[in-house]
Amino acid sequence: MHCFAFTEIETATDADWAAFMKATNELPSKIEGLERVWVGKLRRPLRQYRRNRDTPAERQSGVCMEMKDEAALEVYAKHPAHDAWVKVYEKVRVPGTTTFDILGK
Repeated sequence: MHCFAFTEIETATDADWAAFMKATNELPSKIEGLERVWVGKLRRPLRQYRRNRDTPAERQSGVCMEMKDEAALEVYAKHPAHDAWVKVYEKVRVPGTTTFDILGK
């Protein structure tokens, strides 16, 4: 499972969010081994260390992507559909994410 939390861009439009949701939900049909995605608001904002005042202090939203296996994560990271998705994602998030991967036993 590949998960990340992000800080929303305050000026992102409804169209930006609709495009992000559509692009995110379509990823499993485009990338082999990516089985399911979850997107939403975090139950509680995730506070972040701030190096300077320009760095956002909280992450409000998150995405988790269920992968078939660890090799699928490598495919996802290098896939052209991922590159296209990032361009849409960048319209709704402040640069920087809190990312973590969960491995099955």
